[in-house]
Formats: sequence, structure tokens, C-alpha cells
Amino acid sequence: MDKSANHQNWWSQVFHLYYDGFKNMTVGKTLWVIIALKLFVFFIILRLIFFPNFLSTQCDNDEEKTEYVRDQLINR
Repeated sequence: MDKSANHQNWWSQVFHLYYDGFKNMTVGKTLWVIIALKLFVFFIILRLIFFPNFLSTQCDNDEEKTEYVRDQLINR
């Protein structure tokens, strides 16, 4: 048997294992939706609120950003 065919068959088996498992879920689907919403809030919403793009407010172009960061690293 060809090694690449065996590897492809393994990926197919893994895919079908998870596909069948998720297809037959009842409560698990709701839990995955909750997990996805929490991840969205953590990584998208909180990033916009607590981590604004500080360099864009201080500098206009990449050259000024580079100079600003360099000055902050050296002078602190």
C-alpha cells in the first residue's frame, strides 16, 4: 500500500470520526455555540475596547512608528 494513500485514508477516518460525532450531538452543539460566542467576545470585542492601536494615534506612517518605538526603547 502506498504511504501517501495510507496517510490520506487516516485523515479521512479522522474527519469522519469528528463529522459523525458532531452530527449526532444534541447538547454539545449548544455548548459549541456558547464557546464560539465567548471566543468572539474575548478576541474581537475586548481587543477593540482594551487594546486600541496606540501607534496609529501617535504616528502617521511606518517610518514615524519605527522612530517612535526606537526612541521609547532607548530612552526608557
